[in-house]
Amino acid sequence: MPGPIAETIAGLLLVATLACAVVRPWGLPEALVAVPAAGLLLLLGILPLSQAGAEASSLAPTIGFLAAVLVLANLCDRFGLFEAAGTWMAAGSRGRPVTLLALVFAIASTVTAVLSLDATVVLLTPVVFATVARLRLRAKPHVYACTHLANSASLLLPVSNLTNLLAFSASGLSFVRFGATMALPWLAAIAVEWLVLRRFFAVDLVGRAESVSEARGPVPVFACVVVVLTLLGFFVTSVLHVAPAFAALGGAVTLAVPALVSRRATVRDVGLALEVPFLAFVLALGLIVKAVSVHGLGTLVTHLVPGGTSLGALLLIAVIAAVLANLINNLPAVLLLLPAASVAGPGAVLAVLIGVNTGPNLTYVGSLATLLWRRVLRQRGEELPLSEFMRLGALTVPLVLVAATVALWVSLRLMG
Repeated sequence: MPGPIAETIAGLLLVATLACAVVRPWGLPEALVAVPAAGLLLLLGILPLSQAGAEASSLAPTIGFLAAVLVLANLCDRFGLFEAAGTWMAAGSRGRPVTLLALVFAIASTVTAVLSLDATVVLLTPVVFATVARLRLRAKPHVYACTHLANSASLLLPVSNLTNLLAFSASGLSFVRFGATMALPWLAAIAVEWLVLRRFFAVDLVGRAESVSEARGPVPVFACVVVVLTLLGFFVTSVLHVAPAFAALGGAVTLAVPALVSRRATVRDVGLALEVPFLAFVLALGLIVKAVSVHGLGTLVTHLVPGGTSLGALLLIAVIAAVLANLINNLPAVLLLLPAASVAGPGAVLAVLIGVNTGPNLTYVGSLATLLWRRVLRQRGEELPLSEFMRLGALTVPLVLVAATVALWVSLRLMG
């Protein structure tokens, strides 16, 4: 098939796949278009089977890891971890909205870093809604904090975001080195988000709850211990050069067995927690992006990404990544950018990560997590104005992007 025709077909299928993921007609899964689209590319020979196989093999550890983390987060919820977090936030705030926002920031940043941004969006956001309703406080600042931190606070660990897993593989860094290098950018991003949201929602962060229950729910000790041990397992597997998916699988199994025995969950519940359609979507999207990259877009992106790790180069890479994420979603963006960035070294790969993780706070289509957050709001009958979302994004994204990238530049020099 002639190159221009192949490039056009691959591009149109990518647009159709992303449109389905954004709109999700009739609530159908993202894989509805992605899987047939990938199959069509293979059938037409636009994506050779050899390249498709290589891409699938490279994505397999990432997809396996994602599956284990999804189950782990779901089981943590069934053991009451998120419900307990809501009780702690309500009691700890003592009815003060600013204190509650600080607690939401702390818990959302921790959940995002350890259990992934999907856990923050899907599991923590409803808990935050329930907490502010119980305290009779205004929900906006705290709910917006969930989606902004799901993106911005996902910089810390390879497990925090699907984009991180992909970047982790491309960076060549160990789990420990990755986390140590991104710690400063992570803190910088959270600090800027706090300063802007605190100011932006100043009018909503006034008053005090009329009555606050000081009672704190029981601590789900077993779930907490499993999460901590799983996190330690990530570091151990990194040192032993073993795929971190095994640590995530160990944590998921450790929670799944007692959950099944005690009937907190059924086998069907665990199967649904795997979110097989979403995993199929990730694989299919990877194949579609590979086809687009092979037929021209990859070369264009390669010319856009500068070499080196000077501050100017890192800032340009982060900006390109953020713009691309808001145009075609952050998952395709990172898949397109990583081959070119990996040539420039780990610093460039991490700059891409800053762009694709913090940039999506500007538009709804920037990341799947933001789309999931919007869906959670709609399920509760809450539809926040698009203009407000974008105004807040316009204030936070440029500042977070610059602060986190400068922090990365400093971190790279400190780490040698």
